[in-house]
Amino acid sequence: MESRITLQIDNRPVEVAPGTTVLDAAKGIGINIPSLCYMNLENMCITNLPASCRLCVVEVEGRRNLAPACATRCENGMKVKTSTLRVMNARKTVLELILSDHPKDCLICPKSGNCELQNLAVKLKIREIPFAGEQNSYTVETSPSLIRDMGKCIFCRRCEMMCNEVQTVGALGAVNRGFSSVISTAFNQPLGHSECTFCGQCVAVCPVGALTEMDHTNRLIDDLNNPEKTVIVQTAPAVRAALGEEFGLSAGTSVTGKMAAALRKLGFDKVFDTDFAADLTIMEEGTELLGRVSAFLKGDKSVRLPILTSCCPAWVNFFEYHFPDMLDIPSTARSPQQMFGAIAKTYWAEKMGIPRENLVVVSIMPCLAKKYECAREEFRVNGDPDVNYSISTRELASLIKRANIDFLRLSDEEFDRPLGESTGAGVIFGASGGVMEAALRTAYELYTGKKLEKVEFEAVRGLQHIKKATIDLNGTKLNVGIAHGLGNARKLLEEIRAGKSEFHAIEIMACPGGCIGGGGQPLHHGDSSLLKARSEALYREDAEKPLRKSHENPDIIKLYEEFLGEPMSEKAHHLLHTHYFCKK
Repeated sequence: MESRITLQIDNRPVEVAPGTTVLDAAKGIGINIPSLCYMNLENMCITNLPASCRLCVVEVEGRRNLAPACATRCENGMKVKTSTLRVMNARKTVLELILSDHPKDCLICPKSGNCELQNLAVKLKIREIPFAGEQNSYTVETSPSLIRDMGKCIFCRRCEMMCNEVQTVGALGAVNRGFSSVISTAFNQPLGHSECTFCGQCVAVCPVGALTEMDHTNRLIDDLNNPEKTVIVQTAPAVRAALGEEFGLSAGTSVTGKMAAALRKLGFDKVFDTDFAADLTIMEEGTELLGRVSAFLKGDKSVRLPILTSCCPAWVNFFEYHFPDMLDIPSTARSPQQMFGAIAKTYWAEKMGIPRENLVVVSIMPCLAKKYECAREEFRVNGDPDVNYSISTRELASLIKRANIDFLRLSDEEFDRPLGESTGAGVIFGASGGVMEAALRTAYELYTGKKLEKVEFEAVRGLQHIKKATIDLNGTKLNVGIAHGLGNARKLLEEIRAGKSEFHAIEIMACPGGCIGGGGQPLHHGDSSLLKARSEALYREDAEKPLRKSHENPDIIKLYEEFLGEPMSEKAHHLLHTHYFCKK
């Protein structure tokens, strides 16, 4: 057992594990040291501690200089002072210097009211900026998912650490030196031409308004007010597990019924559920999985395994750019968002007699990459997108507040049918391991012809970076893997590339914990307890569903009978499957 370290912080004795920073040690005893660059990303392998902002400086007895608490490891006998006059003056000066090269447009900034820099300026009572001089100026860049305004960047380098160390994407990095230093893409390319996956994790950790999502709420209001348009909405499973946090509810409070009621009050013509399309995804992806595995077990060596899930657009972007030699491995099934749009604008629109061009399909997603996915050319018919645009969980919360809807007083309401009927398998798509578990529930019964009595596959649940399990399909052993976070996905993909993979099927999600930790969710800052609570909310909802296997969804059965024929049919392949592109 490793020895503990004892020290004093503000004359209070503290005992911590070796390697603990002064910042974390202080936090552990309730002492808040201000910081901007530090990220407490639990279990996410942050090894680089930049100490960029210098706001967390403290006095350490025996040291002449002030020490950055975020990058100073605790030592035995250390005596730390966190709020001496010298420390407070240094922090005030540092913050004034940061503000001297920062725009003063707080009233119209997307992060106003939720800006860490703004909050610190209030806390430290900054009322004037004594430093005047040159200010950096940059062109604001927009993309389908993100807005990048480097004029507001404070060079905390959080986005760089998230992009490079956690996600291993490598789209962002520091360039130039001195006053000209800035976070940029290689050769200052637009994000859409870089390695960026649009996962949005950089947005989730940016303390200011330098990185924000592309906001579509004003566009939505215009569509809802257009009498010529029929506007329908689909809601992703992870949204219901986090939306309540924006209204003061504790993490892990499921607000499915209130969310449906709020969406009707906002004026949507129909309120549907992406969980319906998640069940549909399992029918297609599960059938594809069984087809490949069965052929492989019969000796067909041309079959490419492991099959990889394809529900996450940030993950799709990642393998298209970094692993173009493996584009034939992922499932060709579209994501639930895009399957829903394709069915809504064909099957449902025909039933309702609504011309495609007059139907607006909006998605509520925990993910900023979904905004980009809506805009991909392969998901358009004669220029019209299957899903017109996506708004995030945060955007939905903002819109509800803007509409003066008393969310907490709303009575629970149900989704509309038929595109609102779902099983428990659909709702767990929002958690890491959920897609695999949903697929296994259906694959087991279709492969064995036997009833699956216990539908919970505990081995694929949890927040471990990489999970492995062997599932017995009545004598056939199916090896499955699950990874969340693109850095962890890279490890599995490199094993596949090297011919060392033991798996038949792998589920990958780009964000921590899966969709529950998406870039468009209420900010979690790597808090694993919060992610666990959101995950548990989805599993509780699953357990309460009368039907818990995707192939038992009566409206999915009817969809195939009336329209698609059978899973992987020619029509299903045309509407519900896709192909991938080399972006290298």
